[in-house]
Amino acid sequence: MTRGLGELESTIMDRMWARRRPASVRDVLEDLRQERTIAYTTVMTVMDKLHSKGLLKRRPVGRAYVYEPVASKEAYTADLMRSALAGSGNQAATLVHFLERLTVEEAAALEAALQVFPHRGSRP
Repeated sequence: MTRGLGELESTIMDRMWARRRPASVRDVLEDLRQERTIAYTTVMTVMDKLHSKGLLKRRPVGRAYVYEPVASKEAYTADLMRSALAGSGNQAATLVHFLERLTVEEAAALEAALQVFPHRGSRP
């Protein structure tokens, strides 16, 4: 089951998704230090954990690693949504409650997505 991220993990992943290019621990550290005081080793440990969780891939460059996301933020969010649905006791009821809570903008996004994605029943 896919689980959510902690606060610092989420912040680092948001920075990585926004960068759209590989980044070293030092790159992320410098970005984070614009808003908070944080140690290099803290960022390094969290990025290593994100790698262990399969959210970041890395490759050595010199004596350090550069990291990049394995999947887009949208794909990660979709995995969280599917995991939550799979873990519910009654998927139909869960979907009804989900639909009841959609904003107008979210409902429009859902309708647009359904137009792009063909119904599975119509596939050969």
